[in-house]
Amino acid sequence: MHIHILGICGTFMGGIAAIAQQSGHKVTGSDANVYPPMSTQLEAQGISLIEGFDPAQINIGADIFVIGNVVSRGNPLMEEILNRGLPYISGPQWLAENVLHEKWVLAVAGTHGKTTTSSMLAWVLEFAKMSPGFLIGGVPQNFGISARLGTTPFFVIEADEYDTAFFDKRSKFVHYHPRTAVLNNLEFDHADIFPDLAAIETQFHHLVRTVPGNGLIVSNGEDGNLDRVLKRGCWTPIERFGTDWQATEVDANGRFTVLHKNQPQGRVQWELLGAHNRMNALATIAAARNVGVSPAIAIEGLSKFQNVKRRMETRGVVNGITVYDDFAHHPTAIATTIEGLRAKVGKARILAVLEPRSNTMKLGAVKDALPGSLQEADLTYCYAANLGWDAAATLGSLGNKASTYENLETMINAISDEAKTGDHILIMSNGGFGGIHDKLLKRLAA
Repeated sequence: MHIHILGICGTFMGGIAAIAQQSGHKVTGSDANVYPPMSTQLEAQGISLIEGFDPAQINIGADIFVIGNVVSRGNPLMEEILNRGLPYISGPQWLAENVLHEKWVLAVAGTHGKTTTSSMLAWVLEFAKMSPGFLIGGVPQNFGISARLGTTPFFVIEADEYDTAFFDKRSKFVHYHPRTAVLNNLEFDHADIFPDLAAIETQFHHLVRTVPGNGLIVSNGEDGNLDRVLKRGCWTPIERFGTDWQATEVDANGRFTVLHKNQPQGRVQWELLGAHNRMNALATIAAARNVGVSPAIAIEGLSKFQNVKRRMETRGVVNGITVYDDFAHHPTAIATTIEGLRAKVGKARILAVLEPRSNTMKLGAVKDALPGSLQEADLTYCYAANLGWDAAATLGSLGNKASTYENLETMINAISDEAKTGDHILIMSNGGFGGIHDKLLKRLAA
Protein backbone atom coordinates (compact mmCIF):
# COMPACT_ATOMS: atom_id res chain seq x y z
CA MET A 1 0.00 0.00 0.00
CA HIS A 2 1.18 3.54 -0.76
CA ILE A 3 0.54 5.94 2.12
CA HIS A 4 1.18 9.67 1.91
CA ILE A 5 1.67 11.42 5.26
CA LEU A 6 0.71 15.06 5.78
CA GLY A 7 2.86 16.62 8.50
CA ILE A 8 5.56 13.95 8.23
CA CYS A 9 8.42 15.84 9.87
CA GLY A 10 7.00 15.85 13.37
CA THR A 11 8.56 13.25 15.66
CA PHE A 12 5.34 11.23 15.97
CA MET A 13 4.39 11.25 12.29
CA GLY A 14 8.00 10.66 11.26
CA GLY A 15 7.95 7.63 13.55
CA ILE A 16 4.81 6.34 11.89
CA ALA A 17 6.50 6.80 8.50
CA ALA A 18 9.48 4.70 9.59
CA ILE A 19 7.26 1.95 11.02
CA ALA A 20 5.08 1.90 7.89
CA GLN A 21 8.20 1.61 5.74
CA GLN A 22 9.50 -1.27 7.88
CA SER A 23 6.07 -2.94 7.52
CA GLY A 24 6.51 -3.07 3.76
CA HIS A 25 4.42 -0.07 2.68
CA LYS A 26 5.51 2.56 0.21
CA VAL A 27 5.71 5.83 2.15
CA THR A 28 5.89 9.42 0.97
CA GLY A 29 5.09 12.58 2.85
CA SER A 30 4.94 16.34 2.95
CA ASP A 31 5.31 19.10 5.50
CA ALA A 32 5.44 22.87 5.62
CA ASN A 33 9.07 22.76 6.77
CA VAL A 34 11.17 19.84 5.55
CA TYR A 35 14.45 20.13 7.45
CA PRO A 36 16.95 18.04 9.46
CA PRO A 37 17.13 15.98 11.53
CA MET A 38 13.82 14.30 10.67
CA SER A 39 14.14 14.99 6.94
CA THR A 40 17.55 13.33 6.73
CA GLN A 41 16.40 10.38 8.86
CA LEU A 42 13.43 9.78 6.58
CA GLU A 43 15.35 10.24 3.35
CA ALA A 44 17.98 7.77 4.59
CA GLN A 45 15.16 5.21 4.77
CA GLY A 46 14.14 5.90 1.18
CA ILE A 47 11.09 7.99 2.09
CA SER A 48 10.45 10.78 -0.42
CA LEU A 49 9.57 14.17 1.05
CA ILE A 50 7.79 17.11 -0.54
CA GLU A 51 8.01 20.67 0.77
CA GLY A 52 4.61 22.26 1.33
CA PHE A 53 1.03 21.12 0.76
CA ASP A 54 0.42 21.79 -2.91
CA PRO A 55 -2.90 20.23 -4.03
CA ALA A 56 -1.01 18.65 -6.94
CA GLN A 57 0.23 16.04 -4.45
CA ILE A 58 -3.19 14.46 -4.91
CA ASN A 59 -1.73 12.87 -8.05
CA ILE A 60 1.09 11.07 -6.21
CA GLY A 61 -0.88 7.82 -6.41
CA ALA A 62 -1.42 7.24 -2.68
CA ASP A 63 -3.92 4.62 -1.56
CA ILE A 64 -4.60 6.57 1.63
CA PHE A 65 -3.57 9.89 3.18
CA VAL A 66 -2.44 9.83 6.83
CA ILE A 67 -3.12 13.16 8.51
CA GLY A 68 -0.98 14.66 11.27
CA ASN A 69 -2.55 16.91 13.86
CA VAL A 70 -0.61 19.93 12.58
CA VAL A 71 -2.93 19.87 9.55
CA SER A 72 -6.10 21.94 9.84
CA ARG A 73 -9.01 22.94 7.64
CA GLY A 74 -7.82 25.38 5.04
CA ASN A 75 -4.70 23.38 4.29
CA PRO A 76 -4.80 23.30 0.45
CA LEU A 77 -3.91 19.62 0.12
CA MET A 78 -6.36 18.60 2.82
CA GLU A 79 -9.11 20.62 1.14
CA GLU A 80 -8.42 18.82 -2.14
CA ILE A 81 -8.57 15.42 -0.39
CA LEU A 82 -11.94 16.36 1.11
CA ASN A 83 -13.31 17.79 -2.14
CA ARG A 84 -12.44 14.64 -4.06
CA GLY A 85 -13.69 12.29 -1.34
CA LEU A 86 -10.36 10.48 -1.11
CA PRO A 87 -9.60 8.13 1.80
CA TYR A 88 -7.81 9.65 4.80
CA ILE A 89 -7.10 8.62 8.39
CA SER A 90 -5.35 10.06 11.43
CA GLY A 91 -1.86 8.92 12.41
CA PRO A 92 -2.92 7.28 15.70
CA GLN A 93 -5.82 5.41 14.05
CA TRP A 94 -3.61 4.18 11.19
CA LEU A 95 -1.05 2.94 13.71
CA ALA A 96 -3.71 1.20 15.80
CA GLU A 97 -5.35 -0.56 12.86
CA ASN A 98 -2.20 -1.56 11.01
CA VAL A 99 0.37 -2.25 13.72
CA LEU A 100 -0.83 -2.14 17.32
CA HIS A 101 -3.81 -4.50 16.95
CA GLU A 102 -1.35 -7.41 16.79
CA LYS A 103 0.83 -6.21 19.68
CA TRP A 104 1.03 -6.26 23.46
CA VAL A 105 1.02 -2.48 23.79
CA LEU A 106 2.79 -0.83 26.72
CA ALA A 107 1.60 2.79 26.72
CA VAL A 108 3.14 5.55 28.82
CA ALA A 109 0.85 8.50 29.53
CA GLY A 110 1.18 11.56 31.76
CA THR A 111 1.77 15.29 31.73
CA HIS A 112 5.49 14.84 32.37
CA GLY A 113 8.07 12.13 31.79
CA LYS A 114 6.40 10.27 28.91
CA THR A 115 9.41 10.37 26.61
CA THR A 116 11.94 9.42 29.28
CA THR A 117 9.82 6.62 30.76
CA SER A 118 8.96 5.22 27.30
CA SER A 119 12.67 5.23 26.47
CA MET A 120 13.55 3.49 29.74
CA LEU A 121 10.86 0.87 29.18
CA ALA A 122 11.85 0.17 25.57
CA TRP A 123 15.49 -0.15 26.62
CA VAL A 124 14.73 -2.49 29.54
CA LEU A 125 12.78 -4.79 27.20
CA GLU A 126 15.63 -4.61 24.70
CA PHE A 127 18.14 -5.40 27.45
CA ALA A 128 15.96 -8.40 28.39
CA LYS A 129 16.30 -9.59 24.75
CA MET A 130 12.61 -8.98 23.97
CA SER A 131 13.30 -6.83 20.86
CA PRO A 132 10.30 -4.52 21.27
CA GLY A 133 8.90 -2.12 18.75
CA PHE A 134 8.53 1.44 19.92
CA LEU A 135 7.38 4.92 18.98
CA ILE A 136 8.75 7.66 21.21
CA GLY A 137 8.56 11.45 20.99
CA GLY A 138 12.33 11.82 21.31
CA VAL A 139 15.53 9.97 20.51
CA PRO A 140 16.64 7.45 23.17
CA GLN A 141 20.42 7.41 23.04
CA ASN A 142 20.49 3.63 23.61
CA PHE A 143 18.82 3.24 20.21
CA GLY A 144 19.66 6.40 18.25
CA ILE A 145 16.21 6.32 16.59
CA SER A 146 12.74 7.32 17.75
CA ALA A 147 10.72 4.45 16.25
CA ARG A 148 10.96 0.89 14.97
CA LEU A 149 8.58 -1.96 14.22
CA GLY A 150 10.33 -4.58 16.37
CA THR A 151 10.37 -8.35 15.94
CA THR A 152 8.23 -9.51 18.90
CA PRO A 153 4.66 -8.89 20.10
CA PHE A 154 5.77 -6.11 22.48
CA PHE A 155 5.40 -2.45 21.52
CA VAL A 156 6.17 0.57 23.71
CA ILE A 157 4.44 3.82 22.80
CA GLU A 158 4.54 7.32 24.23
CA ALA A 159 0.84 7.92 24.80
CA ASP A 160 0.11 11.60 24.29
CA GLU A 161 -3.08 13.24 25.57
CA TYR A 162 -2.97 15.88 22.81
CA ASP A 163 -5.80 15.67 20.27
CA THR A 164 -5.63 13.21 17.39
CA ALA A 165 -6.47 15.30 14.30
CA PHE A 166 -8.66 18.19 13.19
CA PHE A 167 -11.47 15.68 12.61
CA ASP A 168 -10.91 13.64 15.80
CA LYS A 169 -10.64 15.66 19.00
CA ARG A 170 -10.11 12.68 21.28
CA SER A 171 -6.67 12.26 22.84
CA LYS A 172 -4.24 10.24 20.75
CA PHE A 173 -3.92 7.57 23.43
CA VAL A 174 -7.51 6.35 23.19
CA HIS A 175 -6.54 4.64 19.92
CA TYR A 176 -3.75 2.50 21.36
CA HIS A 177 -5.67 -0.04 23.50
CA PRO A 178 -2.74 -0.90 25.80
CA ARG A 179 -2.51 -4.08 27.84
CA THR A 180 -0.01 -2.35 30.13
CA ALA A 181 -0.66 1.34 30.83
CA VAL A 182 1.63 3.65 32.78
CA LEU A 183 0.04 6.80 34.24
CA ASN A 184 2.99 8.98 35.21
CA ASN A 185 1.21 12.06 36.56
CA LEU A 186 -1.58 14.46 35.65
CA GLU A 187 -1.64 18.27 35.67
CA PHE A 188 -3.28 20.99 33.65
CA ASP A 189 -1.50 21.48 30.33
CA HIS A 190 -2.33 22.02 26.64
CA ALA A 191 -4.40 25.11 27.41
CA ASP A 192 -4.96 25.54 23.67
CA ILE A 193 -7.23 22.48 23.52
CA PHE A 194 -8.37 21.73 27.09
CA PRO A 195 -10.48 24.25 29.04
CA ASP A 196 -9.54 22.88 32.44
CA LEU A 197 -8.05 19.96 34.37
CA ALA A 198 -11.39 18.12 34.51
CA ALA A 199 -11.42 17.87 30.70
CA ILE A 200 -8.01 16.20 30.73
CA GLU A 201 -9.09 13.84 33.52
CA THR A 202 -12.00 12.73 31.34
CA GLN A 203 -9.61 11.84 28.51
CA PHE A 204 -7.40 9.89 30.93
CA HIS A 205 -10.44 7.97 32.10
CA HIS A 206 -11.25 7.13 28.48
CA LEU A 207 -7.78 5.54 28.39
CA VAL A 208 -8.41 3.64 31.63
CA ARG A 209 -11.63 2.25 30.14
CA THR A 210 -9.68 0.62 27.29
CA VAL A 211 -7.23 -1.38 29.45
CA PRO A 212 -8.40 -5.02 29.74
CA GLY A 213 -9.06 -6.81 33.00
CA ASN A 214 -6.06 -9.10 32.47
CA GLY A 215 -3.75 -6.14 31.88
CA LEU A 216 -2.11 -3.77 34.34
CA ILE A 217 -2.28 -0.09 35.19
CA VAL A 218 0.92 1.29 36.71
CA SER A 219 -0.03 4.57 38.37
CA ASN A 220 1.73 7.29 40.35
CA GLY A 221 0.66 6.63 43.93
CA GLU A 222 1.53 10.20 44.95
CA ASP A 223 -0.74 11.90 42.40
CA GLY A 224 -4.18 12.84 43.69
CA ASN A 225 -5.45 13.78 40.23
CA LEU A 226 -4.76 10.26 38.97
CA ASP A 227 -6.45 8.80 42.03
CA ARG A 228 -9.52 10.84 41.17
CA VAL A 229 -9.47 9.48 37.61
CA LEU A 230 -9.20 5.87 38.81
CA LYS A 231 -12.05 6.35 41.29
CA ARG A 232 -14.35 7.08 38.36
CA GLY A 233 -14.10 3.38 37.59
CA CYS A 234 -11.30 0.93 36.96
CA TRP A 235 -11.57 -2.67 35.76
CA THR A 236 -7.87 -3.51 35.75
CA PRO A 237 -5.35 -4.39 38.50
CA ILE A 238 -3.31 -1.39 39.66
CA GLU A 239 0.26 -1.18 40.92
CA ARG A 240 1.43 2.17 42.30
CA PHE A 241 4.94 3.55 42.15
CA GLY A 242 5.87 5.84 44.99
CA THR A 243 3.94 3.53 47.35
CA ASP A 244 4.00 -0.16 46.27
CA TRP A 245 7.31 0.55 44.51
CA GLN A 246 9.73 2.92 46.24
CA ALA A 247 13.20 4.44 45.82
CA THR A 248 15.40 4.66 48.93
CA GLU A 249 19.05 5.18 49.90
CA VAL A 250 19.55 7.83 47.20
CA ASP A 251 23.13 9.06 46.87
CA ALA A 252 24.48 12.32 45.43
CA ASN A 253 24.94 10.77 41.97
CA GLY A 254 21.29 9.71 41.73
CA ARG A 255 21.82 6.01 42.48
CA PHE A 256 19.15 4.36 44.59
CA THR A 257 17.74 1.12 45.99
CA VAL A 258 14.41 -0.23 44.73
CA LEU A 259 11.84 -1.57 47.17
CA HIS A 260 8.69 -3.51 46.26
CA LYS A 261 6.30 -3.70 49.19
CA ASN A 262 9.28 -2.92 51.46
CA GLN A 263 11.39 -5.75 50.02
CA PRO A 264 14.74 -4.75 48.41
CA GLN A 265 14.94 -5.61 44.71
CA GLY A 266 18.36 -4.21 43.82
CA ARG A 267 20.20 -0.94 43.29
CA VAL A 268 20.06 1.25 40.19
CA GLN A 269 23.61 2.36 39.42
CA TRP A 270 23.20 5.36 37.14
CA GLU A 271 23.84 9.09 37.05
CA LEU A 272 20.40 10.44 36.16
CA LEU A 273 19.29 13.20 38.49
CA GLY A 274 16.09 14.05 40.30
CA ALA A 275 13.15 12.43 42.04
CA HIS A 276 11.21 12.53 38.77
CA ASN A 277 13.69 10.16 37.12
CA ARG A 278 13.53 7.79 40.07
CA MET A 279 9.74 7.72 39.72
CA ASN A 280 10.12 7.10 35.98
CA ALA A 281 12.42 4.18 36.78
CA LEU A 282 9.99 2.66 39.31
CA ALA A 283 7.18 2.86 36.75
CA THR A 284 9.42 1.18 34.20
CA ILE A 285 10.32 -1.69 36.54
CA ALA A 286 6.66 -2.33 37.40
CA ALA A 287 5.53 -2.22 33.75
CA ALA A 288 8.38 -4.45 32.58
CA ARG A 289 7.54 -7.02 35.25
CA ASN A 290 4.06 -7.25 33.74
CA VAL A 291 5.55 -8.67 30.52
CA GLY A 292 7.91 -11.07 32.28
CA VAL A 293 11.04 -9.03 33.02
CA SER A 294 12.24 -9.59 36.58
CA PRO A 295 12.99 -6.51 38.70
CA ALA A 296 16.63 -7.63 38.91
CA ILE A 297 17.00 -7.63 35.11
CA ALA A 298 15.11 -4.33 34.81
CA ILE A 299 17.38 -2.73 37.42
CA GLU A 300 20.47 -3.98 35.62
CA GLY A 301 19.10 -2.60 32.36
CA LEU A 302 18.37 0.79 33.89
CA SER A 303 21.93 0.95 35.13
CA LYS A 304 22.97 0.90 31.45
CA PHE A 305 20.32 3.41 30.35
CA GLN A 306 21.50 6.46 28.44
CA ASN A 307 19.16 9.39 28.75
CA VAL A 308 17.05 10.84 25.95
CA LYS A 309 18.50 13.69 23.95
CA ARG A 310 17.54 17.09 25.40
CA ARG A 311 16.99 15.69 28.90
CA MET A 312 19.71 17.35 31.01
CA GLU A 313 22.04 16.87 28.05
CA THR A 314 25.46 18.43 28.48
CA ARG A 315 26.05 20.53 25.38
CA GLY A 316 29.53 21.70 26.31
CA VAL A 317 31.97 22.89 28.95
CA VAL A 318 33.89 26.12 28.35
CA ASN A 319 36.31 27.63 30.87
CA GLY A 320 34.80 25.51 33.62
CA ILE A 321 31.24 26.61 32.77
CA THR A 322 28.87 23.75 31.92
CA VAL A 323 25.94 24.32 29.52
CA TYR A 324 22.98 21.93 29.61
CA ASP A 325 19.97 21.50 27.33
CA ASP A 326 16.66 20.31 28.74
CA PHE A 327 13.14 19.97 27.31
CA ALA A 328 11.41 21.27 30.47
CA HIS A 329 8.63 23.73 29.58
CA HIS A 330 6.01 23.42 32.35
CA PRO A 331 6.55 24.79 35.89
CA THR A 332 6.50 21.33 37.45
CA ALA A 333 9.10 20.00 35.00
CA ILE A 334 11.19 23.15 35.41
CA ALA A 335 11.19 22.76 39.20
CA THR A 336 12.12 19.06 39.16
CA THR A 337 14.86 19.65 36.56
CA ILE A 338 16.47 22.41 38.61
CA GLU A 339 16.06 20.33 41.77
CA GLY A 340 17.91 17.43 40.15
CA LEU A 341 20.76 19.65 39.01
CA ARG A 342 20.98 21.26 42.46
CA ALA A 343 21.37 17.82 44.05
CA LYS A 344 24.33 17.21 41.73
CA VAL A 345 26.16 20.55 41.92
CA GLY A 346 25.54 21.46 45.54
CA LYS A 347 26.18 25.14 46.21
CA ALA A 348 27.56 25.94 42.75
CA ARG A 349 25.61 28.61 40.88
CA ILE A 350 22.79 27.57 38.55
CA LEU A 351 21.84 30.03 35.83
CA ALA A 352 18.39 29.04 34.54
CA VAL A 353 17.63 30.13 30.97
CA LEU A 354 13.98 29.74 29.99
CA GLU A 355 11.94 30.03 26.82
CA PRO A 356 8.19 29.83 27.65
CA ARG A 357 7.38 28.42 24.22
CA SER A 358 4.60 25.84 24.63
CA ASN A 359 1.03 26.92 23.86
CA THR A 360 0.17 26.56 27.53
CA MET A 361 3.03 28.86 28.53
CA LYS A 362 2.38 31.39 25.75
CA LEU A 363 -1.23 31.68 26.89
CA GLY A 364 -0.10 32.26 30.46
CA ALA A 365 -2.27 29.47 31.82
CA VAL A 366 0.34 28.33 34.37
CA LYS A 367 2.45 31.50 34.64
CA ASP A 368 1.62 32.05 38.32
CA ALA A 369 3.49 28.84 39.18
CA LEU A 370 6.60 29.94 37.31
CA PRO A 371 8.37 31.98 40.04
CA GLY A 372 8.10 29.12 42.53
CA SER A 373 9.50 26.65 39.99
CA LEU A 374 12.65 28.78 39.62
CA GLN A 375 13.39 29.31 43.31
CA GLU A 376 16.33 26.88 43.38
CA ALA A 377 18.15 28.72 40.58
CA ASP A 378 20.61 31.45 41.52
CA LEU A 379 19.74 33.55 38.48
CA THR A 380 16.97 33.29 35.88
CA TYR A 381 17.02 34.62 32.31
CA CYS A 382 13.65 34.53 30.53
CA TYR A 383 13.21 35.04 26.80
CA ALA A 384 9.94 36.98 26.76
CA ALA A 385 9.38 37.65 23.06
CA ASN A 386 5.94 36.78 21.64
CA LEU A 387 4.29 36.17 25.01
CA GLY A 388 0.71 37.16 25.75
CA TRP A 389 1.59 38.19 29.32
CA ASP A 390 4.10 40.33 31.18
CA ALA A 391 7.01 38.04 32.08
CA ALA A 392 8.83 40.76 34.04
CA ALA A 393 5.81 41.31 36.26
CA THR A 394 5.24 37.58 36.71
CA LEU A 395 8.83 36.98 37.77
CA GLY A 396 8.94 40.14 39.86
CA SER A 397 8.77 38.20 43.12
CA LEU A 398 12.24 36.80 42.32
CA GLY A 399 13.65 40.33 42.53
CA ASN A 400 17.09 40.86 41.02
CA LYS A 401 17.50 37.08 40.59
CA ALA A 402 15.37 37.24 37.41
CA SER A 403 15.63 39.25 34.20
CA THR A 404 13.63 39.17 30.98
CA TYR A 405 14.67 39.87 27.40
CA GLU A 406 12.91 40.53 24.11
CA ASN A 407 16.11 40.12 22.10
CA LEU A 408 17.92 36.76 22.07
CA GLU A 409 21.40 38.13 21.29
CA THR A 410 21.12 40.65 24.13
CA MET A 411 20.20 37.84 26.50
CA ILE A 412 23.11 35.65 25.34
CA ASN A 413 25.53 38.52 25.94
CA ALA A 414 24.10 39.12 29.42
CA ILE A 415 24.45 35.45 30.35
CA SER A 416 28.02 35.19 29.05
CA ASP A 417 29.02 38.41 30.84
CA GLU A 418 27.69 37.04 34.13
CA ALA A 419 28.89 33.43 33.91
CA LYS A 420 31.94 32.41 35.95
CA THR A 421 34.08 29.31 36.23
CA GLY A 422 32.16 26.63 38.12
CA ASP A 423 28.72 27.85 37.00
CA HIS A 424 26.05 25.59 35.49
CA ILE A 425 23.87 27.12 32.77
CA LEU A 426 20.60 25.21 32.38
CA ILE A 427 18.74 26.03 29.15
CA MET A 428 15.09 24.94 29.10
CA SER A 429 12.77 24.99 26.07
CA ASN A 430 10.61 22.61 24.06
CA GLY A 431 11.92 24.12 20.82
CA GLY A 432 15.19 25.04 19.16
CA PHE A 433 15.44 28.32 21.12
CA GLY A 434 17.11 30.11 18.22
CA GLY A 435 20.24 27.96 18.44
CA ILE A 436 21.09 29.51 21.80
CA HIS A 437 23.19 26.54 22.97
CA ASP A 438 25.88 26.82 20.29
CA LYS A 439 25.73 30.62 20.26
CA LEU A 440 26.26 30.78 24.01
CA LEU A 441 29.11 28.26 23.94
CA LYS A 442 30.86 30.29 21.23
CA ARG A 443 30.34 33.50 23.17
CA LEU A 444 31.72 31.93 26.34
CA ALA A 445 34.75 30.65 24.45
CA ALA A 446 35.39 34.13 23.07
